[in-house]
Amino acid sequence: MNTFKVSVQETSNKAIVKFEVNQFITQHQSFEFNNIDEAKESPLAQQLFYLPFVKKVYISGNFIAVERYNIVEWNDVQDEVAEQIEAYLNDGGIVVENTAATKKVPVTVYAESTPNPAVMKFVANKKIVTALFEFTSIEEAKHSPLATELFHFPFVKSVFIDENYVSVTKFDITEWQDITIEIREFIRNYIESGKDVVLPGAEETLQKSTKQLDKNYEALDDISKEIVNILEEYVKPAVASDGGNIQFIAYNSDEKNVSVMLQGACSGCPSSTYTLKSGIENMLKEMLPGKVETVEAING
Repeated sequence: MNTFKVSVQETSNKAIVKFEVNQFITQHQSFEFNNIDEAKESPLAQQLFYLPFVKKVYISGNFIAVERYNIVEWNDVQDEVAEQIEAYLNDGGIVVENTAATKKVPVTVYAESTPNPAVMKFVANKKIVTALFEFTSIEEAKHSPLATELFHFPFVKSVFIDENYVSVTKFDITEWQDITIEIREFIRNYIESGKDVVLPGAEETLQKSTKQLDKNYEALDDISKEIVNILEEYVKPAVASDGGNIQFIAYNSDEKNVSVMLQGACSGCPSSTYTLKSGIENMLKEMLPGKVETVEAING
C-alpha cells in the first residue's frame, strides 16, 4: 500500500488551511461540502465534520481545504487534523464515493513557447502532478499513462511533466504550427477525463518522494547543500517558467566544479550554455567565493 503523507499549508484566508497530500486523492475532480448532510457521499469529509470547529470542506486533486469556525485557532489544532487525515488515508479510507457530484471546474490548457525551439510548454489551470518527471522514450514512460499516450504521436521526442504543465520536445520532422493545437487539445481532454497523469506510487518507485529527496539532501556535504539551496531559490523558478528544470548532480571540491542536469526545455536548448556560464556559474562564484569555479551540464 502506498504511504500517504499530509502537510499543512497556510492560505491567504486565516480561517482556511490546506492539508496537502503527497499524491492525488481525486481524479482531477473537485468537491465542496458545507455540512455533514451534504458530505454523505464523502466519508472523509464526514469524519472531518465530526470536529466541532469544521465549517466547510473542499476536496480537490491532492489536497483537502478546511474552513473553521472562530471557536479555535488553526495553530492549536492543525497538526492533529493533518494526523487524522493521514491515518484515515493510510487505513484505506474512502475519500469520495463514485456517485458524488463534483464541483465542475473547466480544464483549460494553453501553449507557451520556450527558449528551446524544439520544446513547447502546455500549461493547465490545475495541478496535475506532485513531483517532476522526465521521459525520453516510451519505455521510460511506463509510470506515466499520459506520457505513454503522447509518445504515440510520431513527432514526440521526450516529455517533461511538472506541477501544472507538460513540456513536449519534438523531432524536426514537423513544425509546431502544424501540431500545437492537436497536442494542446489532447492534453486538455486527457486531464478532463480524470485519467492518471502518472501512476499512483510513481514518486516512490522513481525516488522522487519528499522523504527520499530529503534523505538525499541530508547526505550531502555542507557546500553541496549551499549550492542546492541557491539553485532552488534563484535558478529553478526561472527555468521552470521556461518549461524546464535544473538538478544538482555533484560537487568536486578539488576542482571546484559543479555538475548539474538540465531537463525539459533546458535540455539541448541553444541558449543553455550561455545560461550556465553567464548566469548560474557567475552566480555561484559570487555567492560562494573561492568554492566554485566552473559549472557543467552532464546533458543539454
